[in-house]
Amino acid sequence: MEPVDDVSTSVAEATQFWSAPPPYQAEFDYETGDVRAIKLIVSITLGITLVLAAGYLAAVVLSDGAILLRPSEVALERHSTYHELINPVPESMTGAGVTACIVDSGIALDHEDLEGVNLIGWKDFINGNGDPYDDHGHGTSMAGLLVANGWLKGVAKNVDLLVAKALGANGSGSDTLVADAVDWCVENGAHVISLSLGGAPNILPFSVGSGRTSGDAANDAIDAGIYVVAAAGNDGEDDDGDVAHPSSEAGVISVGGVTIKGTHWPGSSKGDNNGRILPLPILMPRGDPNKKPEIVAPAEGVPVLLEDGGWGIADGTSAATVYVTGALCLLLEQKPDLKAGGTQNGADNVDAVKRWLKDSAVPEEGQATHDDYYGYGLLNVSGLIDLAVQA
Repeated sequence: MEPVDDVSTSVAEATQFWSAPPPYQAEFDYETGDVRAIKLIVSITLGITLVLAAGYLAAVVLSDGAILLRPSEVALERHSTYHELINPVPESMTGAGVTACIVDSGIALDHEDLEGVNLIGWKDFINGNGDPYDDHGHGTSMAGLLVANGWLKGVAKNVDLLVAKALGANGSGSDTLVADAVDWCVENGAHVISLSLGGAPNILPFSVGSGRTSGDAANDAIDAGIYVVAAAGNDGEDDDGDVAHPSSEAGVISVGGVTIKGTHWPGSSKGDNNGRILPLPILMPRGDPNKKPEIVAPAEGVPVLLEDGGWGIADGTSAATVYVTGALCLLLEQKPDLKAGGTQNGADNVDAVKRWLKDSAVPEEGQATHDDYYGYGLLNVSGLIDLAVQA
């Protein structure tokens, strides 16, 4: 049965806030007596804040008396506005033949907008479950931005999707698990890895047992020609001075956020591109095309899927990250030689694509050079692909 546009009943959803532990906590190993610093990736504080707002879910009474839930007209209008904001490509381009890997809290495949998604791989690093699920919701929201094909449409809905669950029910997880998840994405053939998460950089580099970091894993992926996209962070109004880790790594594409008008979203984290000694960690000056954040994309009131089968509105650079992930998938569909293992040199491809992102980005009014909040400018999907095709 076709959806009915007339809305007869509004369903008001209570506002829900997600919380997460602080980015660092100490764990004492009683057997060895060592204190190990464990860095937590906090997807809520530094990646996204999801709000279920009144008026964004509607109920439609069908002719047979059944009730159909769907996003409200306001949500659908925002979805369309953001789609146009990033200068989209023709609908015939869908990311087909490209493999994207999302590292997050999982995926709820029973959402109607995810029907038909091509999930080719799943790994649960938290509980070891063999069947996909999402006990937090963040991962489902991010997956929908990429592959939804219902009321909401993902940026690259026909990609082959890998999902690694490295965040638990509280929205956080250890940096070591995120590193393991990134490695798994690489081992399973990902062309683009999407990290809508972030944490403070490791300020305790000499701590015993700190192990392999998400930054290490991301850099290994980049060296293999795999594109890694990560959230800049959401501490712009109480900024710690730099983008979140691992988006702070040079080769990672760090994504900041904009409002529905294309202006800077005030929650988006600032990049420190001049270098510093204090506060820790020590930062070296950054040069083009690796100044942080590199690019900005929709982050304010973005319509998303919810793990309970509904729809909501999300604020945060997590959402912005997936827009850029989708753009790269569309690029690789058009230019498959830029994939890892393609005919061109892998690591050099990442640098080339970052330069095309920089050169195609739409700067803010009055912006002449890189901006520590707005990056090189707003994501321009068609412009990015045009530059790649012309190269």
